[in-house]
Formats: sequence, C-alpha cells, structure tokens
Amino acid sequence: MRAPPGLARRGLLLLLVWLIVYPLVLVLLTALKGEGGWTLEFVRTFVQRPTEWRALWDSLWISLASVALAALIGVPLAFLFARYEFPGRRVLGAVVALPAVLPPLVGVLAFLFLFGESGFVAHLVKRVLHLDEAPWRLEGAGAILLVHAYSMYVYFYLFVRAGLASLDASVYEAAASLGAGRWRTLRTVILPLLRPSLAGAALLTFMTALASFSAPYIFGGGFRVMTTQIVATRLNGDDALAMVETTSLTLLALAALWVLRRSDARDAAAGAVTTGKGVAPERSRVASPAARGALAVLSWVLALVLLLPHLTLLLVSFVPTGTWTTEAVPPAYSLVNYATLVRDPVRARPLVNSLWMASLATAAAVGISLAAAIFAVRRRTRAGAAIEGLLALPWAVPGTVFAIALATAFSVHAPLVARFVLVGTLWILPLAYLVRDLPITGRAIIAGFRRLDPSLEEAAASLGAGRWRTLGRITLPLLRPAVMAGATLAFVTAFGDFVTSIMLYTYDTRPVSLEILSSLRNSDVGVAAAYGVVLMLVSAAVFAAGAERGTAG
Repeated sequence: MRAPPGLARRGLLLLLVWLIVYPLVLVLLTALKGEGGWTLEFVRTFVQRPTEWRALWDSLWISLASVALAALIGVPLAFLFARYEFPGRRVLGAVVALPAVLPPLVGVLAFLFLFGESGFVAHLVKRVLHLDEAPWRLEGAGAILLVHAYSMYVYFYLFVRAGLASLDASVYEAAASLGAGRWRTLRTVILPLLRPSLAGAALLTFMTALASFSAPYIFGGGFRVMTTQIVATRLNGDDALAMVETTSLTLLALAALWVLRRSDARDAAAGAVTTGKGVAPERSRVASPAARGALAVLSWVLALVLLLPHLTLLLVSFVPTGTWTTEAVPPAYSLVNYATLVRDPVRARPLVNSLWMASLATAAAVGISLAAAIFAVRRRTRAGAAIEGLLALPWAVPGTVFAIALATAFSVHAPLVARFVLVGTLWILPLAYLVRDLPITGRAIIAGFRRLDPSLEEAAASLGAGRWRTLGRITLPLLRPAVMAGATLAFVTAFGDFVTSIMLYTYDTRPVSLEILSSLRNSDVGVAAAYGVVLMLVSAAVFAAGAERGTAG
C-alpha cells in the first residue's frame, strides 16, 4: 500500500529535523544544563576566559583574511583565462582549477612535504645557504593562510570566470562607445556586474575557512582557532564547555551567513545583474608573438607552481621509510609504500572503510535529496520550503560542530526521545558523512529539478504512466547530470573527510584521513604520502566517471 504524499512529506521533514536540527538543539541544551539543573555557569566560564575569545576572534579574522587572499589570486586568474587567448589556455585553465577536487588533507600534507622544515624547499635552502636548520617553521597563522589561499582561490576563479562568460558583449561595446577606457570599464561596469559572483565566492570561501580543521590542526602549533579549540577542550574532558564553544562557532557561522546573504540580496535589489543577447565577448588575442609567448610561458610556470605541492606528494610516496634524512632530494625510490597498502591488511583496512562508508553515505544522501526535490519543487508547500532549508543547514555549520552534535545526540540510549547509541559503532561515521553530504546532493538535485520542464511529466501521466514509472523512465534519466554531479562531489568529500572523522572514529572504522595522521606521527612519511596519492587518484577517477555517466545517454 502506497503512503499518501502528505504522510511521506511529513515523514521526510521529521527525518531531516531528527538528523540535523535535533542534535544541534541538544548541544545548546547541554551547554545550559549542569548536574543541578539549568545553569549559565559554562557560558560564564566561556565569557571570562580570554583564550576562548581569542580563538573565536582568530577564527573570524583568519576567515576574512582567507577571503581576501583567495580573491587576490583567483580574480586575476579568472580574467586571464576568460579574457585572453594564448597557447595552452584550455589545458592550463583545467590545471588551475585542480585544487577544487582534492581533499583538504591532501593539500595540507603536500604543503608539509614541500614547505615544511624537513621538506624539499627547506632542504634546498639549507644546502644553498649552508644552514644547519631551516630558517622558518611552517606553523601558526601564516602557514594556515598559505594553505587556505592555495586551496580556496579556486572558488573565486571558478565563480568569476563563469560570471565573465555570462556577460554580454554589448556591455563592453556600450562602455567603449561612451569613451570609457579599459580600467574605467573594469571599475564602473564589469566589477559591479560581477558582484553576485564575487559575493558567492566570498561566502563559500568564508564558510570553508571558518570550518577549516586540517590546516589549523596540522600547522596551528600554539595558534588555535575555534575548531581546534573545541577538540582540545573535549579531549581535556570538559564536555560542557566544549558545547558552549560549539554553540559560539555555530552562531558566528550563522551570523556571517546572514550578513553575506543580506549583502547578496541588496545587490540583487539594486539590479547587479544584466541581461543581453547571449553573445559572449571575444577573447583578446595578444598581437605581439613575443608577448603571446611570454604570456604562455608565464601561465605554464604558474600552473607548475600550483601543481608543485601535489607533485611533491607523488614523489615522496616513492621514498622508502628511513632513507630520506638530510639530503635535498630523496636518495632512493621504490614501490614499497604502495605494496604496503595492498599487502598489509591493517594498512588496507582504512581504504576499505572509507570506500564503503562514503558510498553508503552518498547513496543515502542522493535518495533523501531526490525525495526532498520532489516535495520542494514539484509540490510547492510550506513543508517543501522547510525541507529545502533543512538540506542547506549543514553547509552553514562547521563540520566540527556537527561532529560534536552527533556525538551528543547518539551517545545515549533513550528511544522515547529518539536517541540511540551509535557512537562507537560502525554507523556513526556514515551517518555523519550523510549529514555533511546533504547540502551538496540537495543543491545539485533541486537545481536539476527546477530546470526540468513539468510538461514532460504531465505528458507521461496523460499516457497512463504512474508516478514511479514516470520517475524511472522520464525524470531520473533527465536528472542524471545533476545526480551524478552531486553524488561525485559528495563521495569525494566523504572519502577524504578529516574534520568529522577525527571526532567520531573508532579503531575498526578509522578512515584514510586518520591513517595518514597516524603515519605522520610514526614518521612513515612515504606511507602517508602514498595514502594521499590514493586519495587524489580515487577522487580524480570518481569525478571522471561522474562526468562521463552524467553526459551519457
């Protein structure tokens, strides 16, 4: 017997509330409740400790600085590849976007091997300057910003490049006809029209930097942001204070999201959009052969610099443990690290764990997102709007916060209030990955649904096709690109997850990211690099397969 649409809609809404809102509410309640009842003691402790305010402030300014640095790199790159024609432009444009598809921990690991005190650059500088030790330490705010700028400029590059591609050629022609020069056109015409793209990239960069854990954890040293402060407080056994810290970071994230959304809404109300004939402007071709060649060389050098951390990771993965000490270049290379991952069951298990947990979470996220899209787009109701908002909420809340929230909600056996013991079991990490994947799959699939013509489904219904047959024969085939886009990005995100995994894993469910950290602590840098390369290869293969299947048929 088929459930009525209203019952199914309410069931989905309750499921999302249970998975997303309920754990966050429990965190807030735990922060306000002590052994003797309701209390503000833990809030007062938080307010009175300068270290807590410093960690919150450091999270804020690091995120703002990351936005500025990412824009400083990404915006000029977008103009270079979108507005100018030169040899190798297409290949280089794809290379420049590569950091977008790599797990954050891989980038951090690559920077460690390249710029760390025992990395390639440090060895080279010591050899050239005849120093006993590296003249720098890769730690603190500067190291975090370096990694953030490298990994997050891609958001500005992709958003601004897409915005430039959508601008009509008539915009440039009108500015030129009024006598505006190149720089005046850029300042008074192009940048205002790109404001929605810039705001979207700034929002994504800010939220990603605020939730960042890998770079602060590996390179932070004595410098703590709130994500690492929460973990440190929890490890010290002060769970109630950790709940207050979690709440403060959540409120900061939501406040930032509100401010940036308000700015975006003002831009839209002010008319920071343009419509036209759909004719994209031609790219400028550099007339001088020498200048064109110099631009191509500069672009290739830039691409090489951007690829250096990952090429370094690949090189280190071939270095046997214990063979590279003080040399500028590793003296020996072999496949022993990769053989270890295959032959040693203990080493292979994290790969298997990450594969099945990421696959399960992705499949569940796609299923929930499909159901949510049907209710939010095809049957427009208040519940549908609430479902769409709930799907987006985990994206606005840092991963550390949700890890704490899930650990709080599912560490108690109280079925009457919908709480079950999942912490310490096989299911807590797939559940955490599912919650973190919902905004990714939800955005992609709902956007795909909105692009579908409802008349196709109406035609199928008029020919006698039932709801499920229409879904399987008409809707899902047309949604394949959106589903594959959301699923591939969700899988890669879960497969390389570090921030939620470090809070919820057990020895039996340890993922690849935690095994990388363990290998680094044991000085098995070659094995750690081999894990990182596997992460890169699996991510690239999944994206390639998703792109092929998404466009097939």
